[in-house]
Amino acid sequence: MSELSLPRSGSLSSRLLRLYLGLTAYGSGIGLLVQSGLGLDPWEVFHQGLSVRTGWSMGVCINLVGALVLLLWIPLRQRPGLGTISNVLLVGTFADLVMWLVPEPGQWAAKWAFLLGGIVCIAAASGLYINAGFGPGPRDGLMTGLARLGLSIRLGRTLVELTVLGAGWLLGGTVGVGTVVFAVTIGPLTQLFMKVLRASR
Repeated sequence: MSELSLPRSGSLSSRLLRLYLGLTAYGSGIGLLVQSGLGLDPWEVFHQGLSVRTGWSMGVCINLVGALVLLLWIPLRQRPGLGTISNVLLVGTFADLVMWLVPEPGQWAAKWAFLLGGIVCIAAASGLYINAGFGPGPRDGLMTGLARLGLSIRLGRTLVELTVLGAGWLLGGTVGVGTVVFAVTIGPLTQLFMKVLRASR
């Protein structure tokens, strides 16, 4: 069974709590990655590049791109859920809030703490909101939609993320050692949190 189509379990209130805690943590993790200055995941490189070019806040770019990606669900016959819509509205908002509240660290140790803390936040957040069972985020739903066309999720994700990474870098987004660390660690960490949070609900 796909991790993006988990059966619903638990009370409605506990599921809603997991959903909104997860989206808050996801946006906060993005904010920490940005403030580390060590490099971002592919989608955040793209969002930051758009922010550089447009002058809009990065959070606004995250939410706007999420809404535009959601439009691509229509030809792919994907149906958004409450979690999908909430993702579009909240993740960028909390990313902006954290970037406003938390100053960029000056010491290398603090930069790495921000980077690693951001990755852990995003992995834990994924476990929370996916296990809540209210639907995937717009970018994850794009992957499952492409899979319905015959592409494997792994291939579809690779193609899309390489595209947005390249575009974001050309636009001025930050690519660095953090980009590599994110790519290597996010899969295993997300899988770990999916199991832990599924078992604890």
